Amino acid sequence: MSEPRLVLDAPWLRSGPAARVLELLNGNGEEARVVGGAVRNALLKIPIADIDIATTALPAEVIRRARAAGIKSVPTGIDHGTVTLVVDSHPFEITTLREDTETFGRKATVAFGRDWVRDAERRDFTINGLSVDAAGVVHDHVGGWDDIKARRVRFIGDPQARITEDYLRILRFFRFHAAYAAGEPDRAGYLACIGGRAGLAALSAERVRMEMLKLMVAAVAAGAVQAMADGGLLLPIFGGVGYTGPFAAMVAAERALGLGPTRCAGRALGVASRGAGAGQGGFTCQPGADPGIVWGPG
Repeated sequence: MSEPRLVLDAPWLRSGPAARVLELLNGNGEEARVVGGAVRNALLKIPIADIDIATTALPAEVIRRARAAGIKSVPTGIDHGTVTLVVDSHPFEITTLREDTETFGRKATVAFGRDWVRDAERRDFTINGLSVDAAGVVHDHVGGWDDIKARRVRFIGDPQARITEDYLRILRFFRFHAAYAAGEPDRAGYLACIGGRAGLAALSAERVRMEMLKLMVAAVAAGAVQAMADGGLLLPIFGGVGYTGPFAAMVAAERALGLGPTRCAGRALGVASRGAGAGQGGFTCQPGADPGIVWGPG
């Protein structure tokens, strides 16, 4: 017996700017779906931020259709197939289906395609690999729905291979675990992160900083940071031994007082690290400073 079809009942699929973009890009041999974080968060019933859309249409066709409909288009990443459409002051990143033919960090050589399965398989985690069409039907080619129900963050395919493509995925693994998961980190993913920790040295300080700041305001940040410490992953980031006790105590105090995450959550761990500043560093902040933390899961 076939699995029952999963349908997402989201108002932004029925009307509004996102629905208008999907209508624009569907038809005449092309298909468009919402992908990534918007689908994940909608299924988790938590607020969504940006709505990203994937399409079988090539960038030139996306621009042509937008121009015909009087919609502003911006070639924000056209070499990688991304065009931003602005509808009612809302930007939507539209990316042509693709597969990586060569990867090196953030940069990759991509080939455009029309295969939704291949496009899903190139993403990082299963919970980010779902897509939803204009009718609300959820397409899951990587087991993301099961992992959402289990509150589990798991790499798509071989964790080691996904990490080698971009070592920032080590930090993203713990950030997404802190934001969306329950229990212990996925063991295969955790071991792959430990095995690939030397690759963190190749990341820019700014990329590391932003991921860590987002991690430290996530729902179960204390547990994720402790898991990183246990795996020896804080040493290459802070350049010293991380003492996670003060950070965990601060999180517990905030919860007891009914407060949200402190805007300088990164400082707690930075100050508690011996030799901080010798590694990637740069997490301390001056009183009143805004480190650019994204509030809520990103």
